[in-house]
Amino acid sequence: MYPDLKGKTAVVTGGTTGLGLAIVGRYLEEGMNVVADYVGELKVTDDLKALQDKYENTLIVFQADVTSEEEIDALSKEATDKFGGLDVWVNNAGIEKPFPTAEMPYDEWQKVINVNLNGTFLGTRAALRAFEKNFNKGSIINMSSVHQQIPWPTFAHYAASKGASKLFTETVALEYAEKGIRVNNICPGAIDTPINAEKFADPIQRMQTQSMVPMGEIGEPSYVSDAAAFLASEQAHYITGSSLFVDGGMKLYPSFQHGAG
Repeated sequence: MYPDLKGKTAVVTGGTTGLGLAIVGRYLEEGMNVVADYVGELKVTDDLKALQDKYENTLIVFQADVTSEEEIDALSKEATDKFGGLDVWVNNAGIEKPFPTAEMPYDEWQKVINVNLNGTFLGTRAALRAFEKNFNKGSIINMSSVHQQIPWPTFAHYAASKGASKLFTETVALEYAEKGIRVNNICPGAIDTPINAEKFADPIQRMQTQSMVPMGEIGEPSYVSDAAAFLASEQAHYITGSSLFVDGGMKLYPSFQHGAG
């Protein structure tokens, strides 16, 4: 769909599962070279194996902890060494775990902030350095959430990290706009990914979530990867500092949908 993406190189953190894997697959379909990052033990799912077999020359799976400066720098170097440059960086890696705020252990707060916010900073910094070194007008895409706008009780750490991501993205976008480097957020709502599989397998919980979405459906990962392809492409060359919500209208206060209130 976006011919200008062919031959370009992207890094996708958290790229071996869920939304990250969907983005990796879409970029590969567009003819891009992709370095898919993971942390810990690599779980080679059928979907990942299929991509590895089909795109063995343009897909690299690389282990790097997004909270480590050294490992993020190594991830950037892997992309530039193997594919000759870097054009797109997607800060997708993220974690969440609910706790009532009064009972939240400090280390759990730190883990979420460290991965979701500090990891986004380190990835963004690595991408900026690579872009500037090669005088490249690159694109950075940060994976935020509807919860950069919608409060989420028992997920104060997650909401804080995504709220911070919004202003971080806007600030960096303003700072680097003159160099043609674009920085944007994607804000998914309720998406049918492995992290939500157990919840959405319960018909009652699925219906509850659907009732919070004005369009009345749970989103597919491809909805998010479509947005990631668009924002990486020249079709989005005049878009920076924006948050693109992929949420079926979830952020629009659905309890008021039929004139209630």
